[in-house]
This record gives sequence, structure tokens and C-alpha cells, in this order.
Amino acid sequence: MNIRVGHLYPDYLNIYADRGNIAVLARRAAWRGHELDVTEIEIGDAVEPGAHDLYYLGGGQDREQLLVSHDLAAKAEQLKEAHAGGAAFLAVCGGYQLLGRGYRGHHGDDMPGVGLLPLETVAGDRRLIGNVLIETEVGPVAGFENHAGRTLLDPAAEPLGRVVSGFGNDGQSGYEGCRLGRAVGTYLHGPLLPRNPRLADWILAQALAHRTGGEPPELAPLDDELEAEAQAVSSGRARGR
Repeated sequence: MNIRVGHLYPDYLNIYADRGNIAVLARRAAWRGHELDVTEIEIGDAVEPGAHDLYYLGGGQDREQLLVSHDLAAKAEQLKEAHAGGAAFLAVCGGYQLLGRGYRGHHGDDMPGVGLLPLETVAGDRRLIGNVLIETEVGPVAGFENHAGRTLLDPAAEPLGRVVSGFGNDGQSGYEGCRLGRAVGTYLHGPLLPRNPRLADWILAQALAHRTGGEPPELAPLDDELEAEAQAVSSGRARGR
């Protein structure tokens, strides 16, 4: 079965090797007999709700975020319709900020967002940088964060996880990321998915559920020995900071 992925602005939002997340999803899908069919969605391209099972936004510098933000906001209603129809979303760092209501940068630039995730972001005085470990519903998730943004979730919003070590959304709340149904936003780079196979499989299962119109399937287990070792190294670095 082919899993249809809409990769938003890959030429602009691809800092810290975030394109590697697509490669991981493609490989883990292929090992189960599925194929990732990736369509790049650029500035000016239309979004057709129902055409993709998963939408992906990577991270970018403020300049790149500013370049895409107004086009992304123009796609907001179609993207929210896709989410309401069961499509999955993964948004990393700058993409995470723009999947919320928007981001105000260091120089006062207001970058409108999709308004899908119940959050907003403003730039802080210093960057939050380092290894990070969080605890989520799918288990521990490890990565690397490097962001100036301070992301504030709405009171009823669900974070992706609780910070074990690191800064997370704002360095104060103790939470990292946000999850709304099949949409996940996070600051974790690395890239994120190579060292977090359980999260990768959760995302694949959500995308497959949209493709089939059913429930998220139980995916066949894989040999994740190397992935587990990578996660253990990242977790150890986070705990040792």
C-alpha cells in the first residue's frame, strides 16, 4: 500500500537534516511492504484535502519561516480540513511553530501560522540549546533542541511529552511539543525519527489509518537494536548535561 506524504516547503524548511525523517518513514514503511509516495508542496502550490495521509514540515531559520509563513497561512483552511478528515501531521521546530497560530521573531516580524495546534510562539532573549529527553505515551523520546522560540500551549492543549532533561517548549513549563489527534509538533531535531522508532511507527500507523479509513494498525515489529542504541546514547547525553 502506498502512503501519500505531502512534504511542505522542503527547500526552505530543512535545517538540521530534517529531511532524514522522511527517509526513516520510507524505510520503515518499506520493511512492512508499504511505499511512501512523497509530493513536495512549495510556495504557490495548492493543498487538496484528502490527497495526502501525512503532512510534514521541517525546521528553518527565521528568514526561511518568514518566506513561507504567509503562503502557509493561505493554505490553513485546507490543512485544517485535512486534519479533521484524519490526516496525520509531523512538524519539527520552525514547522511546529507555524502549525500553531504563529510566531513573532526577534525583530518583531509576525509570521502567521496554520492555527491547527493550540499554541503560539514568541522569540526569547537567548536560544535553548542542547540534548533533550522527554517521556511520551509511546515511551521515551530523545533528540536535540536549538530554538529561540518560547512556545506557550493553550490551557487545554496536550503536550507531546514531559521533559525529563532539557528545556522543552519554553524552558519553564516542563513540557515539550504538542499533540492534537494525529498531529504532532516538537522542537526535537537530530533528525528526530532515526533514534525514536516507536514514535516513527506511531506516525506511520496514523497515516495508514487515514489511507484505509480504519483504525491505526498494529505494525509488524522490526529489529530496532541499532535504533535503541542510538536512543540510549542520546538519552545519556541529555541526562548528563
